Amino acid sequence: MIKKMCCISLLLLLISFSFSPAKSVSPKPGMQAAVSYQFTRIDKVFNSQGDALKAWLYLPVGVSKPPLVVMAHGFGGQRWMRLPAYAEHFARMGMAVFLFDYRGFNDSEGEPRNYINPSRHLEDWDAAIAFVKTLDSVDGKRMALWGTSFSGGHVIVEAAKHPEVRAVVSQVPFTDGISTEWNYFVTDPSFSLRGLYHGLADVFVSLFTSGRHHVRIVGRPGENFAMMCQPDSMAGLMKLLGPGIDEKDFEKDNYCPGNIVFTLGLYRPIGYAEEVACPTLVIGAEKDTLFPPTGPKKMADRMKKATYISMPMNHFDPYVGEPFEKLVRVMGDFLQTNLK
Repeated sequence: MIKKMCCISLLLLLISFSFSPAKSVSPKPGMQAAVSYQFTRIDKVFNSQGDALKAWLYLPVGVSKPPLVVMAHGFGGQRWMRLPAYAEHFARMGMAVFLFDYRGFNDSEGEPRNYINPSRHLEDWDAAIAFVKTLDSVDGKRMALWGTSFSGGHVIVEAAKHPEVRAVVSQVPFTDGISTEWNYFVTDPSFSLRGLYHGLADVFVSLFTSGRHHVRIVGRPGENFAMMCQPDSMAGLMKLLGPGIDEKDFEKDNYCPGNIVFTLGLYRPIGYAEEVACPTLVIGAEKDTLFPPTGPKKMADRMKKATYISMPMNHFDPYVGEPFEKLVRVMGDFLQTNLK
């Protein structure tokens, strides 16, 4: 009788462990997936506000209904610019990845072209999240969001809006337009005045014509006005473009409508941080020259389940080399832990 009761107790104990909720744990650098999966990449098209957006769906071979990571680029980026390196790593760990371009970027439809606008980007994130839930090949109930730079702020806003999201990775995120623009004004008042001119020019042109007044996205100090023109900005762009692609090849896409100087200042993802309920990995760059480097830590401190890590790197360092190799493993372990 005692032996029978012990067997029953053991069975109940195993059942209780099987159905207990997973807890967020701090990621440990260097952990590796036990299995390295092959993967396929499938072209996908979905709709956002009447425009066809292009995406890649990465599927690990041999995994039935894998969990899913939704990804998009940052300020003026396109999906082919180093993001496949992250997507491929996650796919090899057994996770599906949905990597998309915003309206007006790369081969996605939408006018005006290269329109960097927070509200517009968030609409595209909403459309992507709704679309992946319809896919039979993935488990839409086990979804994570991954963003970097400008989209590192987008994923915070989206996670606050979508409580079904299981986990978030926010790499070197844009957190607060007010502090960012104030930082630029203090360090270079002439930049802010030139930005004001270009922003107003775009407003007037768009009001009275069918065109737009454009500014460069990336440039060097002393060149024509560009939204990102710190000493390390152009070198950072080259890291994203990869070998074999010259900055001149990207110049045809190196522009955006000038009213971003106004919408940028009004955009404050940090204001949504307290509403994010899921585990979130926030990665800061201690030598960031584009955004105030203290912003990611301040945002993480407002979140319920945030893990914050930082490295002595600039804004563009996470995409290549040793920082990438270290961080992508930390991200993969974090996602795998929270998408079980």
